Amino acid sequence: MYNEPLKEVAGRRNFGASHALMTTPQPCVMIATWDKDHTPDVMMAAWAGQYDHNQIVVSMSKHKTTENLERTGAFTVSFADIRTVAESDYFGLASGSQVPDKVAKVGFTVTPSPNVDAPIINEYPLTLECKVVSWANGILVGEVVNQSADERILTDGKVDLAKLQPIVFDASGMCYRAIGDVVGGAWAAGKKFKD
Repeated sequence: MYNEPLKEVAGRRNFGASHALMTTPQPCVMIATWDKDHTPDVMMAAWAGQYDHNQIVVSMSKHKTTENLERTGAFTVSFADIRTVAESDYFGLASGSQVPDKVAKVGFTVTPSPNVDAPIINEYPLTLECKVVSWANGILVGEVVNQSADERILTDGKVDLAKLQPIVFDASGMCYRAIGDVVGGAWAAGKKFKD
C-alpha cells in the first residue's frame, strides 16, 4: 500500500486513491445462478469487465450467489438497461438469503440456459452464458460459452447499444447513467494522426 504523502498535481484537484471516481463508470451486470432448490437468484455487480477474448471477470464478496456458483460451476451475465433500472437496482439491494425469490418479486421470468447450469433472465435482452474458470479471493473468472440476444436489440445481425440502452454505475454521483451517442469510430477516429 502506498503510504507516502500525496503531492498536489498542478492545475488539478487530488482525491486520493479511495475516492469513488477510481474507475467510473462501471457496467451494471446481473449475475444469475440457481440456488440449491433450483430457484433463480440474481444480483447486480458493478465491478466487472472483459478479462480475455472469451472471459469475464467479476469482483464480489462471498454471499448466496457465490455459494450457488461454487455448487453449479455456472452463471449467466446480463446487462441492466434503461427499461430495467428499478428491478436491477433492487437485485443489488436485496439479499437472496433474505428474499427467497427476488426474480419473481419484481415480476421477471427465467428460461434455463441450454448451455450452462444457470438461469437466463428473460427481461434482459443480452445474456452471456458462463462456466466458472476460477473463484478465489473475491475474484470470479468465467468463460463465456455463448452470447444470446433478443432480435429487438440487433442491427444488421449485431448487438446495437443504441437499442440495448445499457446503464452504467456512476460512483461519483451515486446514480445510473445510460450509454450515450456514438462519438467516433473505433480504430478509425485516430487515423488522421497516422503518417
